[in-house]
Parts: sequence; C-alpha cells; structure tokens
Amino acid sequence: MDIGLARTFLEIAQNGSFAAAAERLNLTQTAVSARIRALEQQIGRRLFVRNKAGARLTPAGERFVGPAAALVQVWERARQEVALPPGREEGISLGGELSLWHPLLADWLAWMHRECPRVALRVEVDTPSRLVERVREGSLDLVTLYNPPQYRDIVAELVVEEQLVLVTTATDGTVDRDSYIQVDWGPAFALNHRAAFPDFAAAPLAISLGPLALTHILSVGGSGYFRAGAVTPFLADGRLRLVKGAPAFSHSIYALHAARRDNPALHRAREGLRFVAARAERPGLGVATIG
Repeated sequence: MDIGLARTFLEIAQNGSFAAAAERLNLTQTAVSARIRALEQQIGRRLFVRNKAGARLTPAGERFVGPAAALVQVWERARQEVALPPGREEGISLGGELSLWHPLLADWLAWMHRECPRVALRVEVDTPSRLVERVREGSLDLVTLYNPPQYRDIVAELVVEEQLVLVTTATDGTVDRDSYIQVDWGPAFALNHRAAFPDFAAAPLAISLGPLALTHILSVGGSGYFRAGAVTPFLADGRLRLVKGAPAFSHSIYALHAARRDNPALHRAREGLRFVAARAERPGLGVATIG
C-alpha cells in the first residue's frame, strides 16, 4: 500500500476533516478524497462518514488507525536506517518545542555528541500538536514538550518537574493590571489562570512566547507568569520579585516516544535528557537564560 494513503488517512482521523488534512498535507481536497477512495478500495471497507461537521471514522476506520500508524512508523524507521551516514551505527530523530531548545536540549545535544558519538541525530523544532502527531506517525522518535495530552500508543515520561510562578518588577511585590502580561503557556494554564484570576481575562498585552515576554518586563517593567527555573537568576539579583500569595501552576517537561518504539540508542537518549535536566548547573552556554 502507498504510504501516502496511510498518512492521509491518519491526518483526517486526527483532524476530523478532509479540508484540514488537505491543508496540512498541502494537497487539494479533491486529491485527499481520491486517496481515501483508493485506500477504501484496497481495504474493501468504508473508513469515513462525511457530514457537515467534517468526517468521522467508521468502525472499520477506527480499527485501521493502529495498523496505519504502525505502517508509517515501519516505513520511517526503514528509511532512516538506510540513510545512515558512514560511521554511524544507528539514528535518532528528536523534536522539541521552541522554548525548550535553550538550554535543555542544546545541552542534551552536547551530551549525545560526547556520550553517543556513533549515533546519527536529526533534530527539529515544531509546534506541540505537530510533534505529537509525528511521534505517532513514526517520523520522530523522541520529542520533548510541556504537559502533553495522553494517548494510548504514546509513552510520556517526566523529565523535569517545573512550575510557573507569578513575578513582578514592582519593588513592593504587587501586580499592576495595566502592566500585566498574559503569556500563552497552553490550554491547561489558561484554564487554571482564568479560575484564579477572573479579573485578568483581558490583559493589555498578550505574548505567545515566554522568553520574549520576560525580556519585555525586564526592559520596561511589569509582571506575569514564567518558569521558576528561568526567573531564578533575576530573583537572586533583585530585578524580579515573587508575588506573595499567588498560586503556582504545574508546567512540567515530558519526553514522548511511541510505545512500540524502543532500542538501546533511544534508551540512552532518554537517559541523557534526564541527566542534563537533573544537573544543578547545566553544561553548555553557561549564561542566565530567560523563558
């Protein structure tokens, strides 16, 4: 079977829409529909029921999700192993959220370079939702992200227990609503934040990237929620203060890999992530970071 058919099927199953799958795959809806018709002819079963709301899996389609994902994973693994460069015994593909690359994953790469010199690496940055999809389809072996959704076929392993804390540049440790920054730390944080601060629903400034938001308040003043580890040096030198009585929210880092995908190199890679994350002083750039 054409791997492209399986990929198209999984995109529709994930998004519940032929139109969304077409956009993600950079295809026309006509091409997507043609692929699914071809797949249904090969399998001999109808896989989707289309309606005004989008597309839902038939019972046969639900049963095909697992085999389709396994098929794509096997193909990706075969393609990567054939393409190994000379002198490398195995390859690993890693993905991560943008805000995790400095310093955690940069130091992880340094660890892999030192400890696993015969492992070829492919490293990518993407959105959390896309990272999870690519683990499920097999094009990435291991991804790191904050507070991932739970899936039956994905192992989510805790790497760092992190918290988001409310800090301010005000000398009296208070929050001025006019200079408060709403930082996008994901849907779970947004839900908890609305419950804790119902009057802060319409912040004057919203920023989707933590490092940018922290750079801003350090430059012009203000307050907002940031990772505890990121603000520690600025609390120590007095540029920031914790807001007393403000709740802290969980924002832990996880490593995700497919339940059926494991080998010695991947096991060593996960060990490296845990080792780097556990160090009090991480190797690498050796400067205070923000984010």
